[in-house]
Amino acid sequence: MKYGKIIRVAGPLVVASGCLGAKMYDMVKIGELRLIGEIIELKEDKAYIQVYEDTTGIGPDEPVYLTGMPLSVELGPGLVSSIYDGIQRPLDIIREIKGDYVTRGIEVPSLDREKEWKFFPHVEKRQKVVSGDILGEVEETPLINHKIMVPYGINGTVIDIEEGNFTVNRVIARIQTDAGEKDIRLFQIWSIRKNRKVQERLMPNEPLTTGQRVLDTLFPLAKGGTACVPGPFGSGKTVVQHQLARWSDAQIIVFVACGERGNEVADLLLSFPDLKDPHTGRPLLERTIIIANTSNMPVAAREASIYTGMTIAEYFRDMGYSVALMADSTSRWAEALREISGRMEEMPGEEGYPAYLASRLAEFYERAGKTVCLGSDKRVGALSVIGAVSPPGGDLSDPVVQSTLKVVKVFWALDDRLANMRHFPAINWLQSYSLYTENIKGYWEKEVAEDFLSLRQEAIRLLEEESELQEIARLVGMESMSAKDRLVLESARSIREDFLHQNAFHPQDTYTSLRKQYLMLRTILHFHNSALKVLEDVSLDKILSLPIREKIAKLKFLPEEDTGIIEAYIEVDNAFKGLRKITE
Repeated sequence: MKYGKIIRVAGPLVVASGCLGAKMYDMVKIGELRLIGEIIELKEDKAYIQVYEDTTGIGPDEPVYLTGMPLSVELGPGLVSSIYDGIQRPLDIIREIKGDYVTRGIEVPSLDREKEWKFFPHVEKRQKVVSGDILGEVEETPLINHKIMVPYGINGTVIDIEEGNFTVNRVIARIQTDAGEKDIRLFQIWSIRKNRKVQERLMPNEPLTTGQRVLDTLFPLAKGGTACVPGPFGSGKTVVQHQLARWSDAQIIVFVACGERGNEVADLLLSFPDLKDPHTGRPLLERTIIIANTSNMPVAAREASIYTGMTIAEYFRDMGYSVALMADSTSRWAEALREISGRMEEMPGEEGYPAYLASRLAEFYERAGKTVCLGSDKRVGALSVIGAVSPPGGDLSDPVVQSTLKVVKVFWALDDRLANMRHFPAINWLQSYSLYTENIKGYWEKEVAEDFLSLRQEAIRLLEEESELQEIARLVGMESMSAKDRLVLESARSIREDFLHQNAFHPQDTYTSLRKQYLMLRTILHFHNSALKVLEDVSLDKILSLPIREKIAKLKFLPEEDTGIIEAYIEVDNAFKGLRKITE
């Protein structure tokens, strides 16, 4: 193995000389401890290396071993239900070997080399295959069938393929290509910096259903889309992502804890094994992969964890699955970029962040998408990315927030004022937006109701009117306002409290199907429009004292199959008919 020598150490940055022949983003091993690092700049024979482990005690003249290979991940059976650090070392195995602390320089295979997997082939001998074709599958968990694909760049004829129990590094098939015979194993290796190849990119046109009413109805995210969740400390970013991980209809969840506090990740690790997948009743961990790189772990490894999680998510998308990646939070990754940039003495951009911050964020989010995967069967996969951002003090003008908003299509703005009022999810309906509404309009009309989009627009209009009227009410008082304006305020309050407010701990309220969301919103707006028609003849106080209002407020606590949700709409008509008779 070629090696150079360390000439300077500055925290997570190591400079080595004698590195001729090295390439950008090659993986290197630092010192006698063989710490994992990655080359991020080359000048003549000098290599600037970002080290993903603690460099305490490392000094000049120690060797730097050049591997000649990029920093890569192992992709194969055993990924699902695993918990890795930022450079895909399995934390549970490290704990068995070394105890409760991750020892520097420890090398552990990312995938278990001893465990055997039952492989079922889907192709036969002498069959022609191309890159991305599915050779067979392994039942990785009761929820996930792991599809074994022909690695990228291999096209040819199957010489031999076997059914049976195999470890990940045993040969399961041989393919005759123009360059000779190629052995195929259950796993493949892929560079984390390199996008996985796809056949075609499609426009996202189907919503990622989350069961959270404020998201699904007002600010929907499409499968294959990108979303940003910025907010100050304590406003509920992590809780929103946990809810999405649990309830969204994605088949695979990749959760990247990128620089978040250790106790938040500990809570995640404790709760996820006990949570049940609502769609199947199985443990949620059976369709989840966790990358844990907490705030007390090496700073530079935050960048590796982001790309490691993305590469794993792309791999499952290539199988034809719908995948959701949660990154919590990209601000911590940006802070790591800022530290490395400062130590390399680069020209700083806004607030000390590197000038290339926006392009790095764009490269990350652009790896999401709905795609036609490689292979001859034309399967479609989707990768949705939800990135939390933690700007200081919740300042949305922060460079990380602004750079992210230039790339993503959905903006869920968390508001600490709403969180302090115990309104959860604390997503501000006046600041948030979704640019996927027109894309998924056809899905809504076909699968939910033709007037779903118009109801949504009417609800947003009432909430915007309420904001304007509240300013007037503060100046002149509620008593001085017209009955129509007071009705708008009451209807908007009903939308906020009876529809947007959601209790994550209530068994019925924690998740709401699109159909139930539509029926709830339709009933609330039907009451508003019915009240407008009789407002000239009936006093507002009589309208607001109707018993049906209490029933509307309790709709969210009714089970999905309860007929009371549909009956409430008819009861609104009956209530106003009775009101007219009294006035006549």
